[in-house]
Amino acid sequence: MIKRVTVIVLDSLGVGALSDAAAYGDAGADTLGHILDHYPLDILRLRTMGLGNIENAAGGRLAVGRPIGAYGRFEEQSSGKDTITGHWEIAGICTQTPFQTYPDGFPAELMEAFSQAIGRGYLGNYAASGTEIIETLGAEHEKTGKVIVYTSADSVFQIAANTDVVPLAELYEICEKARALLTGKYACGRVIARPYVIKDGKRTRTPDRRDYAVSPPEDTMLDLISRAGKTVYAIGKINDIFNGQGITRSVHTEDNDDGVTKTIEALGEDFEGLIFTNLVDFDSKYGHRRDVAGYGKALEEFDKRLPEIFMAMKPDDLLILCSDHGNDPAHTGWDHTREHILGLAVGKQVKTDVNLGTRKSFADIGATVTDILTDGKAKTAIGESFRSLILTDD
Repeated sequence: MIKRVTVIVLDSLGVGALSDAAAYGDAGADTLGHILDHYPLDILRLRTMGLGNIENAAGGRLAVGRPIGAYGRFEEQSSGKDTITGHWEIAGICTQTPFQTYPDGFPAELMEAFSQAIGRGYLGNYAASGTEIIETLGAEHEKTGKVIVYTSADSVFQIAANTDVVPLAELYEICEKARALLTGKYACGRVIARPYVIKDGKRTRTPDRRDYAVSPPEDTMLDLISRAGKTVYAIGKINDIFNGQGITRSVHTEDNDDGVTKTIEALGEDFEGLIFTNLVDFDSKYGHRRDVAGYGKALEEFDKRLPEIFMAMKPDDLLILCSDHGNDPAHTGWDHTREHILGLAVGKQVKTDVNLGTRKSFADIGATVTDILTDGKAKTAIGESFRSLILTDD
């Protein structure tokens, strides 16, 4: 019997364009495949888990003879390709109306209210790459104290500031004030604090990012599992994405490596329930920055740490690796791409070489986790459990 499930989200590792990708400007997107086109990936453990055996993943170039667990890809039923939408669907919510986006910047009347609320002016207010805009507007920000506001193809209101100019605590307060304004006709999925410092003469973002999201509109697997009396341990930005809803414990992470370390530490504890980890660097540091080699190296670094995760797992543990959307570093622009997500499952009680094929919703992951951890007593609003397909005792 499985007593604990660990879900690790390899943020943005898409495995090929969805059938409607063209409607999002993402025809031909393939995060994993295009990384492999340009970078010779050495990811033996991920391959052994079945990453390359997923239908059409990287054209089969990473396939192995007999994967050690279950593997498949998942279609998105929700509208959009953003972080919240992807994670919420994994956890059992279909977002039919996408979050409002602001490709031309936020309305003047909103920005006036924001400026008055924070007691500072602002710069920017347009769609941009976060690393580029702090270089473009950083000097003026540092001279005037006005914060830098920008957005992307996602529903995000991002606020960047040099912490020597706007202390971190104040930046967080500014984000909270923005969150309070971004409702109703100005609804926005997330407000994101983007602090940076000047290090060795270069403007460098710090790991103190914080996301201020809206709450899920209905129960997710997190609510169902915690309501069943089990622990829901959120690692990384999971707590922000779900606005704390259904979470019993949470911990912040500095980067991918820290996220893996904290996951291993959680596995070393004795409790029943869910460990839910997001490894954001794949997305924020490499996908958005269109850094193919950096993305490839980050995957290799994660792959090297997989044996530590395996060693920390108990006989009644189940590990699921998945993603939440794509972010093809060889694609145009700097935003997410509309792709299938991966799903890999391993553990002492998991059957080997189980091909899940292409499943109809990201929510099948959450449905399976909820089914296992509540012993079938609770069900997510959407999604079909594949528990019986992967567990040896089913």
